[in-house]
Amino acid sequence: MKRTGILNRHLSGALAELGHGDGVLVCDAGMPIPDGPRVVDLAFRAGVPSFAEVLEGLLEELVVEGATAASEVREANPAAASLLTGHFTRLAYVPHEELKKLSAGARLVIRTGEARPYANVLLRCGVFF
Repeated sequence: MKRTGILNRHLSGALAELGHGDGVLVCDAGMPIPDGPRVVDLAFRAGVPSFAEVLEGLLEELVVEGATAASEVREANPAAASLLTGHFTRLAYVPHEELKKLSAGARLVIRTGEARPYANVLLRCGVFF
């Protein structure tokens, strides 16, 4: 049994399979999940686990070289926007409809229980060296 880090076996295993350039969508409970990517659904109840909790846990274990969010997050969800800009200095913004299209190319989708709008980010994996 793991002592620390992400304990969910499905999520931990999926993260171990990621490589440089792979996409990981971290999304709220309402984001449409495309066919294709592997999905780890962590949603339990509205708000549990939160987008912030899941994102921060992931960033402790993943090397991320880029991130894309919906431009609508800045106005509709200032808390999520602040969280994202605090973690990503060069965060790219696209319209929400474009983010949904881009998510089809993700290797992994992690659904949270977040119930606030536009709490979604598409991460691009980097390398540790």
